[in-house]
Amino acid sequence: MPFIDVRGVSHYYEWISETPVSYPFQPSKPVMVFVHGWGGSDRYWESTARTIAPQFDSLLYDMRGFGRSPLPKPVPDAVSAIGYELETYADDLVLLLDALGVHQKIYLNAHSTGASVGVLFLNRHGDRVERGILTCNGIFDYDPAAFAAFYKFGGYVVAVRPKWLSAIPLVDRIFMARFLKRPIPAHDRKAFLEDFLMADYEAALGTIFTAVSERAVEEMPKEFAKIPVPTLLVSGEYDQIIPADMGSRAAALNPLVEHVVIANTAHFPMLEDPETYLHRVQDFLQMTPSTPLTA
Repeated sequence: MPFIDVRGVSHYYEWISETPVSYPFQPSKPVMVFVHGWGGSDRYWESTARTIAPQFDSLLYDMRGFGRSPLPKPVPDAVSAIGYELETYADDLVLLLDALGVHQKIYLNAHSTGASVGVLFLNRHGDRVERGILTCNGIFDYDPAAFAAFYKFGGYVVAVRPKWLSAIPLVDRIFMARFLKRPIPAHDRKAFLEDFLMADYEAALGTIFTAVSERAVEEMPKEFAKIPVPTLLVSGEYDQIIPADMGSRAAALNPLVEHVVIANTAHFPMLEDPETYLHRVQDFLQMTPSTPLTA
């Protein structure tokens, strides 16, 4: 498996392409970079990336402290000093692209908390992006009591994650129920549960406190308003994690942001209704009928 060091953390990455990717990097197609959300890994983006392989070379990676990019143990002071603010993860992506020699403009597709990282990347490095796709993201209001309860519950959930949980029959269905409106493939359910159980405590807790915070409430509307490139914001109609109205509010702040809602889906529309999701992406990217995206 390919790994590359970014700021003292060995980052897992992979290319999904119809032809082998050479080094130094010589692009044969446009590059789409996928960013996963909290507690996940690049694995749930694989089916989307494989479907668009005729049109894009796709770069998938696991963010610092998640999936197959665990923090070194014990965590060095230099790594701890980076912190878990979402902009630090946007900086990680820049360094990853530089290390891999990807200097052409990319298409960015980011999900959930990873989409918040994506917004920050678009604003800090818009000159490196052709177009953005943000899946299941938006802006929310600050509620001190609700946030305090969320932190307490989130801290408990992060602290109590026995590895044997994934071996219990049907637990993946129970775990994913709140995220879904439609069923998704069993291997995707199991992969997300496994990724959640292996996420590093420091990264999982640190990103909870930064992604859902008073500062995020204040800053993210400003960040959405500043997005400098055409961007598609996709919401699931029944998303309980980031409801579609939060996406609508975010898109209303910037004429470059187009908002679409995929009916009868929740927090993983790319897996719940891949055909509709891919067609929405196709329309946004203005791909010609001769190179259709098919699920």
